[in-house]
Amino acid sequence: MLYAYPVDLETNPDGTITASFEGLPGATEGATREEALREAQDLLVTSLSIYVDDGAAVPVPPAANGRPLVYVPMLEAAKLALHTAMLENRISNVELARRLGVAESSVRRMRDLLHESKIGRIEAALHELGRQPTVEILVSTDMKNNILNSVVL
Repeated sequence: MLYAYPVDLETNPDGTITASFEGLPGATEGATREEALREAQDLLVTSLSIYVDDGAAVPVPPAANGRPLVYVPMLEAAKLALHTAMLENRISNVELARRLGVAESSVRRMRDLLHESKIGRIEAALHELGRQPTVEILVSTDMKNNILNSVVL
């Protein structure tokens, strides 16, 4: 799955730009469009982390319909894929830890979007669940407003 979500940008009376995502909690703003888009990526990761923390399915991105896309960073996208694979396979943290030969707390950190993890550990966990992560490099004509990496599963 490509973790790219369309962002709604709204200009406020004071000239700042508010960024929000359809169906996701929260909003952020920036002094410029570029700043609002940078802040939107942090908002997106934080909003999606709520679903992971609650053990809920991550919402599928809606159609862009001309809106700019904000990409979940590569590590966090891999963590979302791991979370989704665990839900689909009904695998608990304890069971995945047993299969990987690690402590349950390690699996908890692998799923925590706000925790820095090593991508190799996430990749190993995904392999254990029958998933093969790949990286796709996107080329943008607007380098300031797009992130160029994403995980496609």
